[in-house]
Amino acid sequence: MAPLSTLFTSAALLATGASAFTAPSQSTAVRPGTNLYENFGFDFAEDQVENTPQIILGEANYKKWLNSVDPDNMLNRQYAVLTRVRELGLLEKTAELGILSKLEKNGLTLEKAEALLPKLEELGLLSLVANNQQLLINGVAPLAVEGAPLLLPVVAGALDIGPAAFFLAAAGAGGLDAYLFASGAEVPFLGLSAGAVAGLLLIPLTAVSAGVGVALGSLKN
Repeated sequence: MAPLSTLFTSAALLATGASAFTAPSQSTAVRPGTNLYENFGFDFAEDQVENTPQIILGEANYKKWLNSVDPDNMLNRQYAVLTRVRELGLLEKTAELGILSKLEKNGLTLEKAEALLPKLEELGLLSLVANNQQLLINGVAPLAVEGAPLLLPVVAGALDIGPAAFFLAAAGAGGLDAYLFASGAEVPFLGLSAGAVAGLLLIPLTAVSAGVGVALGSLKN
């Protein structure tokens, strides 16, 4: 009589052979469609249009509804430029430092400032500002307003010297960034190029300083 192990092996071989000759299934897999929906194409997922009130359906409607419920919500909140200017006393500091009178000494009078507006419109700068109000209010204004208490005395001192001070500032900022790139310095713990990181501040500062120097020089001429 054959051992049990032999019998089990023979039975396994017979089962494998039988399954190898099983006729293939006639059903074919159906590829899902490639259309994208809010429910990601799943039949069991909820339909956003059917289950969401029309008043909050879509980003624009949701922001409008949220603003009506809580005007001070985080989603629609804007940086309070005028409030912060008043709280920081920037107008008083500007008057104390005599910045307006120093601008006039450098040739920037009210008449010349008004004459610049059409030129700025021709260059498209006014339209650029009008079309990017949200970015300027929440992105640029906080940096300018919050840093103004430190910048105003520096600007006042530079105006006493004249355009040369702004050219010197542009050369210093640009030279510092160039040195950081040339030396290959890196930000500690991050391994990022110090020239690239500092350039986010130094390059705009270089451009603005040089631009102000050129503008003041042209006003005096």
